[in-house]
Amino acid sequence: MSLPNEKSTRSAAVTVIGLGPMGRALAGAFLAAGVRTTVWNRTPGRDRELVERGAISAPTAEEAVAASPLTVVCVVNYDAADSILRRDAVTGALKGRTVVNLTADTPDRARDASAWAGEHGVRYLDGAIMTPTVTIGTPNGVFIYSGPEDLYREHRPVLDTLSGTHTHLGEKICRAAAYDIALLDIFWTAMAGFNHALAVARAEGITAGELAPFAAGIGAILPAVFEGVAEEVDRGDFSDEGSPMTSTASTMAHVIHTSEAHGIDASVMRAAEGLARRAIGRGHGAEGFHRVAELLGRN
Repeated sequence: MSLPNEKSTRSAAVTVIGLGPMGRALAGAFLAAGVRTTVWNRTPGRDRELVERGAISAPTAEEAVAASPLTVVCVVNYDAADSILRRDAVTGALKGRTVVNLTADTPDRARDASAWAGEHGVRYLDGAIMTPTVTIGTPNGVFIYSGPEDLYREHRPVLDTLSGTHTHLGEKICRAAAYDIALLDIFWTAMAGFNHALAVARAEGITAGELAPFAAGIGAILPAVFEGVAEEVDRGDFSDEGSPMTSTASTMAHVIHTSEAHGIDASVMRAAEGLARRAIGRGHGAEGFHRVAELLGRN
């Protein structure tokens, strides 16, 4: 069976900078798709398995980026990326070539990286990976990009060999990082809530395993809730007769009381309740909790 884009990528080449778990997964997926893959990492030795599979190990970062028209960067943060890419020799080797930066960081750092690239003749796309390493090279991977659309289209055949879903979010360079930050906000806030719930449940004699199926039920209703709330926020409709802010604040207070009765830190829920009380104090007690999105967005 032919791989996706096999004909167009048979002679393609890519360089992967950064061989942590995600970087190794990216390089491995490129190799599996038959893309000529050059790799480099600041710490030697992490490329051994990839080299055995056919990767080319570059002795220096400048030689690595010079080996391919496309360099994919995936390191811990933009400080690490800058320390590699902004060295004179590397910057010179990148001139006229494309960098797709899949390193996670903030929208401000994406804007700064794009400005630096433009000043040095480096073609630049920003991006983010929204799924864990085990999804890379499978249909379950999710990649987002922002920056010049023509540049994205040019390199799309090689990026597609990573499999999964690839979405260009627009030419504004910071959009991928902004999506990443917002989605991480959802994930880690949810994980904080789940772990807090496990602590409260355990204090009341409920095991994590006993609670989990019911927690999954909460998770199952969230997609529809998210879509409904998003539509209402976008059109400025904050009404919610079925669950007004006053009722929301009351249920939050119950969680706080139960938690603190067991000596469990309730600061996260106290912060959420504080937002609800602030909204009530501003006359929004009959509206839904999504009014908070508008209040938080005020300068």
